Amino acid sequence: MDESAGSGTEDVFADGRMAAVLTGLMRDTEASVGLVYLLIPGDRMLRLVLISGLSREIAAPWVRIPVDAPIPVADAIRERKLVWLSGLQDIAHRYPRIGIVLPYDFMLAAVPIADDTTVWGGVVLLWPVSHAPELDAREHETLDAHGRLSARLLRRAADQDPPPPHPTEPLVVHPERPSEADPALAAAALDLAERLPVGCCALDLDGRITFINTAGAELVNAGAAALLGRRPWETLLWLNDPPFEDRYRAAVVTRRPTSFTVLRGPATSLLFELYPDATGISVLMIPKADGALPHDGPPGPQDGPVPYEGSVRGAATAPGDAAAPGAATAPASGTAPASGTGPDSATVPGSAAAPATASVPTLPNRPGEPVGATAVYQLMHLAASLAEAAGVRDVVDLVADQIVPAFGPEGLVLMSVDEGRLRVIGHRGYSDEFIDHFDGKPLTAPVADAQVLSTGVPVFFPTYEDLRRAHPQAPRYEGRHAWAFLPLIASGRPVGSLVLSYGRPRPFPSAERALLTSLAGLIAQALDRARLYDANRSLARSLQNVLLPHHLTSLPGLDVAARYLPAGHGMDIGGDFYDLVRATPTSVVAVIGDVQGHNTTAAALMGQVRTAVHAHATAGASPGGILARTNRLLDDLDADRFTSCLIAEFDLARHRLRLASAGHPPPLLRRADGSAEVLEVPPGLLLGIATDVTYDTMELPWEPGSVLALYTDGLVEAPGLDIGTAMADLAERLGVSGAPDLDRLADELTLHVRDAAHRTDDVALLLVRRPPR
Repeated sequence: MDESAGSGTEDVFADGRMAAVLTGLMRDTEASVGLVYLLIPGDRMLRLVLISGLSREIAAPWVRIPVDAPIPVADAIRERKLVWLSGLQDIAHRYPRIGIVLPYDFMLAAVPIADDTTVWGGVVLLWPVSHAPELDAREHETLDAHGRLSARLLRRAADQDPPPPHPTEPLVVHPERPSEADPALAAAALDLAERLPVGCCALDLDGRITFINTAGAELVNAGAAALLGRRPWETLLWLNDPPFEDRYRAAVVTRRPTSFTVLRGPATSLLFELYPDATGISVLMIPKADGALPHDGPPGPQDGPVPYEGSVRGAATAPGDAAAPGAATAPASGTAPASGTGPDSATVPGSAAAPATASVPTLPNRPGEPVGATAVYQLMHLAASLAEAAGVRDVVDLVADQIVPAFGPEGLVLMSVDEGRLRVIGHRGYSDEFIDHFDGKPLTAPVADAQVLSTGVPVFFPTYEDLRRAHPQAPRYEGRHAWAFLPLIASGRPVGSLVLSYGRPRPFPSAERALLTSLAGLIAQALDRARLYDANRSLARSLQNVLLPHHLTSLPGLDVAARYLPAGHGMDIGGDFYDLVRATPTSVVAVIGDVQGHNTTAAALMGQVRTAVHAHATAGASPGGILARTNRLLDDLDADRFTSCLIAEFDLARHRLRLASAGHPPPLLRRADGSAEVLEVPPGLLLGIATDVTYDTMELPWEPGSVLALYTDGLVEAPGLDIGTAMADLAERLGVSGAPDLDRLADELTLHVRDAAHRTDDVALLLVRRPPR
């Protein structure tokens, strides 16, 4: 790839250099779709900045992505490696949220944009399934070169003072075309299209009609002027049904031909064949007078099958007319090939082929006003995302980042009920000064966002005049012309309200109102769960702050450092604990343990175990004796949870180290010469399993410069990773570390789990060192 004009300091997005790199990458790898993401400075978000080969509407659910989201580009950036998905089944298994919105067969690669010191973002490429099952060496080299070149451009931009701003909206990168079209060839192409005995039209990647021949306009019974620049399913009501839009989406994403047939009455049907490429879709419209369902292939001498073909049956109305009340149009049905490797193909209802593929869902609506496939898929994606949201902040970010790009509003305000008032907890598309006027309004205020909570009924204002008639004093944000006020009701209780505003007058047909009402219901349930989660987490954190040591006491003859990282999911509390106890004037006892569970019960038991260990240590018991006595306490308490525990006693006078374990991961010891090993402490039973248990104590020298590392299993356990191998690797990292102090060493040893977004277990680490002479 060429780094032309790469030595300047101009805006690499405004001058087109980043776009040129993406275009070159797609050309060299023959990818059909390309997306470029950047990390937002000061925020843990990825922003889509460049898009090629796909419409903004289809990509809307992923315009902003949290860096810890289960999305391929986020995983590639976090792990700094390629993520490869080989097709529909692989996507559905590893990234089901993508499979919900794009239930089509395609291949995907996500790679980070990074240099030696900084990860700037990532790039996503899509290919049709005709691509080889894996990337070849040349493609790997091309992706690496793209990452390096993009990183250099972004580094130069960042080094400017001030650096140029990143695009706030995705920039569409169009494929390379000849600089000038030949007028003679264009006229010849127009003549060819007009001579065809069938209808034909062209759609851009957004699904808008850019050309239609005379035969096509006659077949759909509409003038070309009324169709140009419009999407067919939004203009022709008899096409306004999810299966039709879904076939357009399938063609754009998979780059494979697709077709569907509309049956018009008992004897007439109209076949639509869609042929996609990087610039748009060519559509053939073929009348079939006998009402037959689609043939086995497109017209022409080559009678091969259309790779993805469907049919729509029912009482379709005449082209150009609204659907008659009560008319029904069934979604397309189809089957997947038995081998799982061939193209999708449609079945004729009643044929021998078994039904397999899921139909496009629809929401309740009036006949003639179905919800579009894109809107339904986006609603499903938001529902799946909200199901994974934990706290209120997670819900707010998801709602704000997905609704605005995916559902069309210019502005959004999310409010929560708090002690009889509505508090703004998130907004997009408004200034902070404007929002401040609404924050804290009482629920009894005569404003629409409060009134919808008292009635439980959403209110829609298609124009500003409608809003002004209902609420003459309502302020208007510049450029807004329509509003939707949606109550958020969960289990019959008001939890907040959602206000959406639009830049143009909007009629809000019943299907859209049903969609937005469903949207509000999902948000209300998620917000209610999130508020409960935050309350429990606050309680758990308060309990944990009481039970864990606020700081480790400085002791002569020992250097210490500790780290505690809560699990990435749940209530951010668990049973991991550690402590350092001055047992006698010449001895110190270090303890680390892990109580089963991640809740307040585990934390409470952890506090009891820690107190017992502290008491027995100060009473002069040996490490094995401390564990035996603590085990009897758990038996007396009838605790229903097991606990692992490791005791280390440092004899500062004799310079000896004594250790005992109750089923805990073995400690690591680094000596002054830099050698490190896993200490084979005799394993004992977990605390709480049996009543009368003895625990052996082992003893070894405690030499100057030695470091003892005590840790819980969260530091070394991961799905698919052998724990023995993980402990050996941790010992190796302990030995080779050149950290100047224990705090730096603790950071190094926990680095691989500190940034793990999906850490499922707590991590505790306690380092103790005897200073060198």
